[in-house]
Amino acid sequence: MTSLNGKVAVITGGNSGIGFASAKLFAEEGAQVVITGRRQDALDEAARAIGPAATAIRGDVADPAHHRDVADLVRARFGGADIYMANAGVNTITPSAAVSEAEYDAQFGINARGTFFGVQAIGPVLRDGGSIILVGSLASDKVLDGHAVYAGTKAAIGAFARSWALEFRGRGIRVNLLSPGPTETEILGKLGVAPEEREGFAEMMAGAIPLGRLGQPGELARAALFLASNAGSFVTGINLRVDGGMALL
Repeated sequence: MTSLNGKVAVITGGNSGIGFASAKLFAEEGAQVVITGRRQDALDEAARAIGPAATAIRGDVADPAHHRDVADLVRARFGGADIYMANAGVNTITPSAAVSEAEYDAQFGINARGTFFGVQAIGPVLRDGGSIILVGSLASDKVLDGHAVYAGTKAAIGAFARSWALEFRGRGIRVNLLSPGPTETEILGKLGVAPEEREGFAEMMAGAIPLGRLGQPGELARAALFLASNAGSFVTGINLRVDGGMALL
């Protein structure tokens, strides 16, 4: 029997990067997975790669109505969910003096607002004994150039996790924070790292990581599986840093 056999997992931003790797692994471990994202083509491609266990729903996590739609779909199709992974997020690297109001609002809207209202909507359909995983970031603990706004959004998510670990305790629902360090995903391109610059960027970052390399999405997915499954049954309210030790330096 696989570790998530018969479970239903909802993963925001499940069409790429850590979210996709987690959705694929969860499906391989026996779960039905519901993935969300903003681009229908990317969702369709991800769902095909995951296989028949995947259901894709398009929407903007900054819009609370989207989360209500997801909760309604989960209730109607599966009767409830067991795992919720708030993974969707954006990062724009900009010095604080140059951050526009629109940029600030976009990051807080997707990262913090999206996480808060996602959990608010899914809470009533999450089965007792379930697991909530919030994807944070190394940046909330370690100062990185141009990351002030992003770090603020992830610090907020950390506060949510601690509060919710207590709020959901009566239902046996565990709430944990998963904090990646630099990871080899599509987000590198969105941060302005051109394909031809990837190798040099990876080498530069490796010097700041005790394990000497970027993380891989599958490594984060396996950490998420620990938090989602019975392997983590006595773990709640923690910040699991999967950063190659970068927070130590």
